[in-house]
Amino acid sequence: MAEGEVTITVRPNGPFRVEGPIKLINTDGTLIDLTGKPAVSLCRCGASVNKPFCDGTHSKIGFQAAAAVVPESAEKV
Repeated sequence: MAEGEVTITVRPNGPFRVEGPIKLINTDGTLIDLTGKPAVSLCRCGASVNKPFCDGTHSKIGFQAAAAVVPESAEKV
């Protein structure tokens, strides 16, 4: 990963792992303090009690994600 680059990794049936210099803004417009966190895992199952962060609930509820990311060209069909 190049310096200053953000990488988002889709975890199988799990969270989005975001690495790099990121700014995360809450729904009310406030900046979420990520000091000292070079990476965060963001919930995509919707069941975390610590949203927007993953708390592992996806494994308890049996969350099943799509098999893979859908290419942009396929979305327009």
